[in-house]
Amino acid sequence: MMEARPAVDDAALGREALAVLEANWTGTGTVPAPGLYPHQWSWDSAFVVIGLARHRPDRARDELLSLLRGQWATGMVPHIVFHTREAYFPGPAVWRSQENDAAPKVLTSGLTAPPLHGLALWWLYRHTGDAAFVRKAYPALVAQHEYLASARDLGGAGLAAIVHPWESGMDDSPAWDQALAALPAIRYGYRNVELEERRPDSDHERYVWLAMRYRDAGYSPGYLRDEHPFAIEDPMFNGIWLASCQAMAELAPLVHADPAPHAEQAERIRQAMIERLWDGCYYARDLRSDQLIKVCTVGSFGPLLDPGLPGDQLNAAVEVLESARFMGATGYPVPSCEIRATQFDRTRYWRGPSWVNTNWLLRRAAIVHSLDRLGQQLTNGTLRLVRQAGFRECFDPFDGSGRGCRDFSWSAALTLDLLADTVRE
Repeated sequence: MMEARPAVDDAALGREALAVLEANWTGTGTVPAPGLYPHQWSWDSAFVVIGLARHRPDRARDELLSLLRGQWATGMVPHIVFHTREAYFPGPAVWRSQENDAAPKVLTSGLTAPPLHGLALWWLYRHTGDAAFVRKAYPALVAQHEYLASARDLGGAGLAAIVHPWESGMDDSPAWDQALAALPAIRYGYRNVELEERRPDSDHERYVWLAMRYRDAGYSPGYLRDEHPFAIEDPMFNGIWLASCQAMAELAPLVHADPAPHAEQAERIRQAMIERLWDGCYYARDLRSDQLIKVCTVGSFGPLLDPGLPGDQLNAAVEVLESARFMGATGYPVPSCEIRATQFDRTRYWRGPSWVNTNWLLRRAAIVHSLDRLGQQLTNGTLRLVRQAGFRECFDPFDGSGRGCRDFSWSAALTLDLLADTVRE
């Protein structure tokens, strides 16, 4: 049943969005949502930077720098930077970042996240013209990309591998089911009601086990390459990396750097995604079984962010996106898993519901390829969701009802960006 919400005009919606981001600001960074997510998450912050670029560029700059305080000497940007002493599991006691020589003084996780930050920096520059800030942040993002190219190309073909479902940003996507099922049964015996409500207990225990295996190996790239049991080339992670490589190539002249290495990295990612992940749709590849994971999720459309995507792949992927497997059968864009898959569940986070951030990424892809009608559908559908249900974490793709947390930062931030474009259009 759709929850009642008073009608709001665009100006009021924008004020509401800014109020959410103000409330979620800690003084150093933005938490994704009060209560459940009390720290700073990496790709959430990238979306916050994008959303605030035209409204509060000062806060957008502070957001990115706050996140980069957590960068490791290896170049790895962690998926969580811990801000407060507020309880969260798994917290600093699990990650033990302070025991690793490469870690910063601030406490962080030991995993990374989709590298959207190059695109976020370009977005901020595009809307502010602040070349001085580009010069400040650019070296850290070069190091982030070098880390991915050196420590995470576990398949040797130019793609970055995720080594944990949390690194995808799409934690319980069905794309990870097969690889998780191959892990040993884990039982820690802890109970956490919040977590049990959000995902199956056995999977969450495997998540913790994977994180602790990596931690106990000293966060070693050699361990990831040779022993770690979970290693997957994800099309969304790599599509985002490619988009950030291209953004960095465009920013390079501002810092008197050579754009060529970034452009060459983007080309390597493009070719590897076509050769390794394409089979009528982009699928994740499990490096441990060396097989494609044949479930089509919203992550399958990450490569559409590439303006150089060949026409055959572009047209085929857009056809899948617009078909009854995805947008063609739901009232709202874009379900996080194809609805005909046995794993589809409209109530469970990344197994069915729609998300503002992936809608925004696909809208960005539509703009990149001049797919105006698709872009307008994604804009209108996403704004309709937040107008009706508020800035929720995710939404039912059939009836538009809100799910998960309320006052979710990236939903508010990206609404601001969509509204700014709507006014301009």
